Amino acid sequence: MKKAIYLLTGAAGYLGSNISRLLIAQNKAVRALVLRGDPAITQVPAEVEIVSGDILDAGSIEQFFGVPNDTDIIVIHCASMVTVSPELSKKLYAVNVTGTQNILDACIRHKVKKLVYVSSTGAIPELPRGQVIREINSFDPDLVIGGYGKTKAMATRLVIDAVKEHGLDASIVYPSGISGPNDYGNGYFTNFIIDYFNGKMPAGIAGSFNAVDVRDLADGVIACTEKGRRGEGYILSNSSVSMRDLFQLISSNTGAKEINTILPVSAAKVLAVLSSCVSFFTKKPGLLTSFAIYNLSRNNVFSCEKAKRELGFRVRPFEETIRDMAIWLHKDRRICIAGESARTLNLDSMAA
Repeated sequence: MKKAIYLLTGAAGYLGSNISRLLIAQNKAVRALVLRGDPAITQVPAEVEIVSGDILDAGSIEQFFGVPNDTDIIVIHCASMVTVSPELSKKLYAVNVTGTQNILDACIRHKVKKLVYVSSTGAIPELPRGQVIREINSFDPDLVIGGYGKTKAMATRLVIDAVKEHGLDASIVYPSGISGPNDYGNGYFTNFIIDYFNGKMPAGIAGSFNAVDVRDLADGVIACTEKGRRGEGYILSNSSVSMRDLFQLISSNTGAKEINTILPVSAAKVLAVLSSCVSFFTKKPGLLTSFAIYNLSRNNVFSCEKAKRELGFRVRPFEETIRDMAIWLHKDRRICIAGESARTLNLDSMAA
C-alpha cells in the first residue's frame, strides 16, 4: 500500500483546526497550508506539517503539493473567505473562486487520489417554505442571494467541471451554519451567544437557524474523503431551530436573561433601513442588516439524509452543542456562568 498524506487548506480556521485535530488523532499524516503570520496557527496541532503560503500564490501551492511519488494525496479544501455582507467584492471572488481554481489545477497536475471541497448550503437555491432543500447537480450564482453564496456556487461549479472534464475524483460537502466549541476566531454564532449572554441583544427576529456541530462536520468531511462518490455532493446540516427555541436553549445553559421580544420580519426590515442610515453617517457597520434578516427568515430546512446514508454522517442534538459551547465559553473565560447554571453544567470547580 502507498503512503497517504492529507493536504488541508484553511487548517487554522474553525473547521480546519477541528479536521486537523481529528486526522492527527487517527494517526494520519497531515500537511497544512497556512497564511504567513496568521496568529490562529496556534490552533493547528504540533504534529501537522506547516507550509506557509496562500491559495492565491502559485509558488506556495506547488510547495504544498510537493510530495514523494510513492505517496497518495488526499486534499481537503476548506479555506474560504466568509462574510455576512451581501456584496460580491473582488477579494471575496479571488479567495473563494480563483483560489479554488488554483487548488483544482494543482489537484489535476499532481493526480491526487481524492479532493473534498467544502462548499456551503448558501450555494444551493432556496426553496419555498414547506419544502426540504436537498443536493442539486448544477449551480447558478444568479439563483442565490449574497456574495458568499454566489462565490460558493461559482467555485462548486468549477469542481464539477473538473470532475467531468479531467476525471478528477472530487466530492463536495455543503455545511449549513457552523456551531460548537473551540471557535477561537469568534465566528458569527459564537459572537451571537456572547452578545446574548452580555445583554447586547434586546430583541430577536422571527425566523430560524440551522447550524451543524463543527465536530460532526469534521467527521463528515473526513468520511467524505473515504466514502464520497466522484462528482457527488452531500449536505451536512442539523435540524432547523426557531429563534425563540434558540434563545431558550442559550438562556437555560448559561443563566442569561431570556429574550422574550421577537420582532416580526416586517418590523425588523424597517429597523434595518434605519440601521443602515445610521451606519452611513457613523461609518460603523450596523448589527441589523437586510441580508442578516434574510438569512434568519429564509427557509433553513435542509436534508442530510444522503450524507447519513452514504457517508455514515451523524449529528448530535443541537441542545448538546449549545451545552458544550456554554462550557467551553466559560472555561475559556469568554463568558462567566454562575449560580444554578454553573452547578447544572458542573462548572463550580472552574475559574470564573
